[in-house]
Amino acid sequence: MKKDIRIPKVQDVSMAIVREEEGPDEWGVYLINSKDVTLNDIIVTSKGFGEIDGEKVATSELRHYFEGLAAKSFVKIERIVEEVFGLNNQYFLTFYIDGLIHDRKFIFVPGSVAEENMVTVPLVNLPGILIR
Repeated sequence: MKKDIRIPKVQDVSMAIVREEEGPDEWGVYLINSKDVTLNDIIVTSKGFGEIDGEKVATSELRHYFEGLAAKSFVKIERIVEEVFGLNNQYFLTFYIDGLIHDRKFIFVPGSVAEENMVTVPLVNLPGILIR
């Protein structure tokens, strides 16, 4: 039965940790829809996990729901603080297109949110770390 479930590969949908315009210490996590179609019934779960100073650390798991995200647009998922950049920051995305479910996991690994990895994030047009 499981083999009969078709879950398509997610393309043209990205996640980014973006430095906000409000200040150098303000960061946000964004979902970017580069597709030509709307994403519907979007659920994003977020959590951080890993080790800091040899001690296992885990953040609370948060769930976010968005009714839709238009083609060629973006939405801010949540604010993120620099203190968790030393953890794996995982975002699990689920959405529908034409009644067909899509899902993908995005993980920002420790140390990935750094100046040398920053690009101008498409559509958002701010500096950040992008996972396509």
